[in-house]
Amino acid sequence: FQVRNELRKIKVHKAAGPDGVSSRLLRCCADELCGILGYLFNLSLSLGKVPQLWKTSCVVPVPKTSHPKDLSSYRPVALTSHLMKTLERLVLNHLRPLVRSSLDPLQFAYQPGIGVEDAIIYLLHRALTHLEKPGSTVRIMFFDFSSAFNTIQPRLLKDKLELSGVDHHMSQWILDYLTERPQYGTVLAPFLFTLYTADFSISSPRCHLQKFSDDSAIVGLITDEDDSEYRQGTLDFVDWCQQNHLLINAGKTKELVVDFRRRRPTTVTPVNIQGVGIEIVDSYRYLGVHLNNKLDWSHNTDALYRKGQSRLYLLRRLRSFGVQGALLKSFYDSVVASVIFYSVVCWSSSLLAAERKRLDKLIRKASSVLGCTLDPVQVVGDRRSLAKITSLMDRVSHPMHVNVAELQSSFSDRLLHPRCMKERFRRSFLPAAVRLYNQNCSQKKQLSASVL
Repeated sequence: FQVRNELRKIKVHKAAGPDGVSSRLLRCCADELCGILGYLFNLSLSLGKVPQLWKTSCVVPVPKTSHPKDLSSYRPVALTSHLMKTLERLVLNHLRPLVRSSLDPLQFAYQPGIGVEDAIIYLLHRALTHLEKPGSTVRIMFFDFSSAFNTIQPRLLKDKLELSGVDHHMSQWILDYLTERPQYGTVLAPFLFTLYTADFSISSPRCHLQKFSDDSAIVGLITDEDDSEYRQGTLDFVDWCQQNHLLINAGKTKELVVDFRRRRPTTVTPVNIQGVGIEIVDSYRYLGVHLNNKLDWSHNTDALYRKGQSRLYLLRRLRSFGVQGALLKSFYDSVVASVIFYSVVCWSSSLLAAERKRLDKLIRKASSVLGCTLDPVQVVGDRRSLAKITSLMDRVSHPMHVNVAELQSSFSDRLLHPRCMKERFRRSFLPAAVRLYNQNCSQKKQLSASVL
């Protein structure tokens, strides 16, 4: 049953791997093949062995830029066996509940109902809350790993898995799965990396390490220039990475310093990693969202606008070819709107009027192409923010559940508004979402009263 379901989920347009087995064949013949494939998968797991052909891949170099100049300008895309991917998904479904209690609470990847938006919301909430205090600054270290998934040490991971409660047969299979193969293009590698890094964490009132698979960031909440805990946490993480054979790319690791004080120092002493002074940047693209040292959304809006314009061109071209109606709307939702509203929950309440107008202008252009009315940024942002804060209230495992739970009133369904000293915090996600939630509660009460 599980094998059949996974086969039916295979996307038929995906290219075949080295074994030449077509994705269309597997999906269309799921009922006929599920029995024999289930037998093969169980045999592989019981023996703790992965067929060598399933470990190999066809690597296709894809240019990162329109005019690639050298090998570093290409991104390797690995075409692996669809049979192997199906087995990996089955193993992943089995592993997740087994190791859930062992995962880092601040690991935002592979958690049910938690994703990119949650990681950014958490980072910004902690930063903006701290910046309410006088004499406060925030330093954020964004780490970059060199070939993160390929540097996993199989035997080290096997020991960590068994400590997490994974049985010997499964850990032995994973050991063989990781041996003598590159890890890019695989289904399991990102999740295994989260397990590999789960035994190191930093979570204190003044400093924390948050992760999204291999994207790691240390956030230091500094008062009166005392950054000792932040620096020590960074050095401890670097030492742990060396002990676990993870390679930090110091050249691509960047630091963002947020300091709104009037009398701030003219220079900031950079953190030294592996003999390299980490570059302090004005903006950084974290999980696809552009953050800057002013914690405004100017850089992010520029990026969204540029991407939206290029996708809008494709929408117009499709219409010129005669595509219209539901198909054109589907293209807008999946290709254009997905770009314009990327992580909208994080920034919709904090946009300046001019930034909001720029994005709404794109939406109006798309609306004229489609011939129907589309919701502007404010409406989409409010709707998703309301859904997000509702999920935060219900999801106990979410790192921000405590923050929302503290705001729940004992007298009504409404939430208490967080105390906001600065406008930038008042316009951030949590205070804005609380106002939306309370407004929604009032509307529901009025509606029920009118019905009665």
